[in-house]
Amino acid sequence: MLPSQQLKPLELSDHMAVREVYIDAIQSQCATLYTKEQIRQWSALAFLPGVLDSPLKEGRGWISLENQNIAAFAVRYPLNRLALLYCRGHFSRRGHATVLLNRVEQEALDEGIDHLVTEASFVSYELLLRRGWRLIRPNTFEIGGVSFRRYLMEKILIQ
Repeated sequence: MLPSQQLKPLELSDHMAVREVYIDAIQSQCATLYTKEQIRQWSALAFLPGVLDSPLKEGRGWISLENQNIAAFAVRYPLNRLALLYCRGHFSRRGHATVLLNRVEQEALDEGIDHLVTEASFVSYELLLRRGWRLIRPNTFEIGGVSFRRYLMEKILIQ
């Protein structure tokens, strides 16, 4: 972690800001991986009632700050699932996702959770592989009638 970076628990007062990070991450980092329609449908989920509400309210989350700006966030929901991991494009490739994953994985392990699962996008797939996650299987799903491919993955936390 850089000296200008810090982590803090996700709080209710952060929910609007992390929704903005969610949109920025999709719109700024996905242009070469997804179509314009996929990006439009995916980013629209940020404010669609019910989609992010439960993970943000009921999950356990962390925010990575850089110079007091919210750069990235991660949420477990339910507690054995990495539900959200998003980083603003401006702050990408500076270690925020790695630091968040370290915290999320260690916190889960400390709580007695022996493995985590997730559905990774093209954006996070390679990072998760490098961090010791393994592919269970690819799958497809739809958002607003638009097809997406993602990767069901897991990480065993107990060595």
